Formats: sequence, C-alpha cells, structure tokens
Amino acid sequence: MTLAMVCTSHTPLMGFTEPAAGVREEFDAMLDRVRAFVAEFDPTLVVSFGPDHYNGFFYDLMPPYAVCLAAEGVGDFDTAAGPFDVPEGLAMQLAEHLAARELDVTISRHAQLDHGAVQIPELLLGGIDRVPTIPVFVNGVANPFVPMRRIRLLGEAIGEYAGSLDERVLFIGSGGLSHDPPVPRWASATETQREFLLAGRNPTPEARAARQQRTIDTGVAFAKGEATIQDLNPEWDRAFMELCASGEVEGFDAYAADEMTAAAGHSSHEVRCWVAACAALRSAGPYVIHENWYRAIPEWIAGFGVLTATTA
Repeated sequence: MTLAMVCTSHTPLMGFTEPAAGVREEFDAMLDRVRAFVAEFDPTLVVSFGPDHYNGFFYDLMPPYAVCLAAEGVGDFDTAAGPFDVPEGLAMQLAEHLAARELDVTISRHAQLDHGAVQIPELLLGGIDRVPTIPVFVNGVANPFVPMRRIRLLGEAIGEYAGSLDERVLFIGSGGLSHDPPVPRWASATETQREFLLAGRNPTPEARAARQQRTIDTGVAFAKGEATIQDLNPEWDRAFMELCASGEVEGFDAYAADEMTAAAGHSSHEVRCWVAACAALRSAGPYVIHENWYRAIPEWIAGFGVLTATTA
C-alpha cells in the first residue's frame, strides 16, 4: 500500500480567458511539477473526488456523494468526452465498504461527469482512461449540504479501503476554492432555470455553447470589476489550505455551509472534495506536503490552490 494526494482547484475558463501577465507561466511551471510528482508516484489506481455543475447530477435526485461504478465525461469546456477506465469490481467493493460503515452511499452505473471531475485527471494523467480510476461525486453546488464531518468520515473510510489494497493509490480532490460563478440556484431561479436544475441532462450543442459563453463572459467582466458575482477571498483560501496542509482533518468539522457561502461564495462548497481527499490520505497516518501553491485568478473566477502530499 502506497498513498499520495493532489488537491487542486479547477476552472472551465483555463483555455478561454487569459490571466494577468506572468500568471500563466507560473501556473504552467507549477502544473509541470505536479505532473512530475504524479509520474514519479506512478499510480496503479486513482480515487478522484469531484463535483458537478448540473451536467450529470440534478435535483431529480441529488445525493451528497456517490461512488461511480461507470462514468463518462460530457465534454464541456473542451474537456474529455468519453468513458473513464473504472475498475467496476473495486468500485463496488468500495461502495460495500462504505455501506458497512453506515455512510449511506449512493452508486451510479452511468455517471455523466463535467469539467469539475474530468479536467484535473485529464491534465495530470494525460487522459481519463489512462489509469484505472474510481470517480467519487461530491455535491458542491446544490443545497442542502451535509455537515462537513460527514465528508471527512467519507474520506477516512475511503482511505481505509484504499490502504487495504496492494496498489499505489492517488487521491485527487478537485474543486474550490473561493468562487461564485454564474450557476443558477433553486431559491432564486426562474421556471425555465428550475426545469434545467431539475433534469437538464444532455443539452443540445447550442444550449451548451450558450451556457458556456455566459460563464466566459462573466469571467471577462469579473476581471474588469464589472460582474455582480461575489469576490474571491484569498484570506479564506489560505486559511483553508493551511488546515489541509496541517493534516488535522478533524478541524474541517467546524466549517458550516452558510458561513462558507457568505465568506467564499456559493461554489466554495467544492472544497468538500479536498476534505475527502485529505481525510483519505490522513487515514494512513501523517502526511508530508510537497507542493503548496496559491494564486487568486479573477480571469478564471478562481481562488486557485494546489497541494500535493504523500504519507510520511
């Protein structure tokens, strides 16, 4: 058993808007280091915690988390379309392990996953079908949210299962940090938007393109200070990353959903993916941080952070 972790923000705007001078070069250099970290670790199995932005999971049935026994990328924002290489037998064993620990797990045998779950495995592994991967959906956008303690316990149980395998397991946590992109919310949505939030799967190419363009336009306006979305919160981001780096995963239990929204935006709840990944790694004992990088990138509507770690 050998375990490693990469926690990182994602952004649909990475290939569509350009950050401030020098940021792209710094980001690319950091990404090269993380890819080298992953290549040196050479995982034989990936457990990837990722959210969805109403592309695969909708309010017709919205679980707090789900183990995907089969999954495919929907191809939004030029991310990979097509199947993940999911080892179904291991994924089912994982689901059974969680159920035995009373974690009320949901499974999906046909998960559709968007850039939130696809972008980072694609960037780090060279594709979503290169390394056997168990995607674990973690709800980061749709109220209500379970207490953060439940996500920590989920991560710990997954780490316990991974530690029992004769595999080199890489945990990926994709999401956050502070950001407030233009995602409709049920309480304030129009009837048309509610129809979409309820069951808007498989949109037409024209509908997907229009939705993506709204996000791109918001990123451009936000960088100019002209958007109405909530500001990034680097102070909140750094405090969260410090907790992640400390390995004191019980500290996540103090995070309350309403306070997170107020401080860091409606999509800050994607950090639940980081919580699960950190708790999974910590289940094997203390861990060592190798990469700790952060930049607030308004052009990408992202407090963008990256942590890599291995067990001590």
